[in-house]
Amino acid sequence: MNSMFTTIIRIALGLALLVFGANKLFAFIPMEAPTGSAGEFMSSLNATGYIFPVLGVLEMIIGIMLLLKKWIAFALILLAPISINILLFHLFLGISGLPIAVLILAFNVILIYKRWPQYKPLFY
Repeated sequence: MNSMFTTIIRIALGLALLVFGANKLFAFIPMEAPTGSAGEFMSSLNATGYIFPVLGVLEMIIGIMLLLKKWIAFALILLAPISINILLFHLFLGISGLPIAVLILAFNVILIYKRWPQYKPLFY
């Protein structure tokens, strides 16, 4: 369960979540504003005033749990709907980030698969 491969994936995913989650709060990575439908969608989410801060904090917490190797199974379950939504957003609204979205979802799926015995009781 703890091969070098899964360790690298866990650390890479944890770092990505920590950095991009912190960026939602502190905006230290300049990002081009999306246009069209993607821009309208992001503007509406931003107008709520709470979605991006909550998502940023949640991504940072999940990233820290993955990096510290604490409650990994729980962190991956929390990340599942987030990673699916990232993929769907880039698939349908903003195709430019699709490779990263696929990578995030793939890392999440691989890590869940490697820990599948921990999830089996959820499906009885």
